[in-house]
Amino acid sequence: MSRAVILCDGAYPTEAYPLYLLSSAPRLVCCDGAFAKYLEHNPSGRLPDAVVGDMDSLPQELREKYASLVFPVAEQDYNDLTKAMRFVLEHFPDCDQIDILGATGEREDHTVGNLGLLMEYTRMFPQELRIQMVSDYGTAFAVSDSCELHLGEGRRVSLFSADNSLRLHSEGLEWPTDEVVFDAWWKASLNRSTQPVVRLTLSHPAPVLVMID
Repeated sequence: MSRAVILCDGAYPTEAYPLYLLSSAPRLVCCDGAFAKYLEHNPSGRLPDAVVGDMDSLPQELREKYASLVFPVAEQDYNDLTKAMRFVLEHFPDCDQIDILGATGEREDHTVGNLGLLMEYTRMFPQELRIQMVSDYGTAFAVSDSCELHLGEGRRVSLFSADNSLRLHSEGLEWPTDEVVFDAWWKASLNRSTQPVVRLTLSHPAPVLVMID
């Protein structure tokens, strides 16, 4: 099995962990506008395996110079991140983990939309595929059923869901979530782990966004 990184056109990572994920990725796919940033910031000279998107934010000179790497996808039913996700799964079928970098920062609407997509991906892509969104400030991922999270003690944890019928029992968090009604985004945010393992028990399968730092 293998790991891939998708680099989006948000804030370019500067901290050690996301930069390690980027430099050590066996497979690398850039969303169109992110390719120019990658060329600017990456001193190694390594090129990505592909540049994917509608190409509306990739300069023409780069499209021509790196034509063998460019895979335009014109349809607008999905954003460039989702197009890149689908490309990875189609071209690298042995991939079992995708780390998404540069998906937050700079534009707040893109940040909100990309984080929301993590919950959609629990429905769109195989459950065994591990997907995480990593920035300089933390890591986000989604779960869709009861689970154990090995986070370590003292981690800041926020939980979000778009399903207001969901009831979520938690163990290992400072503030209980049993009575939370997910009808507003702030309801289960800004919590903290009090045990190395946090257990989440969902009343029924539903996408839940987990953000830790």
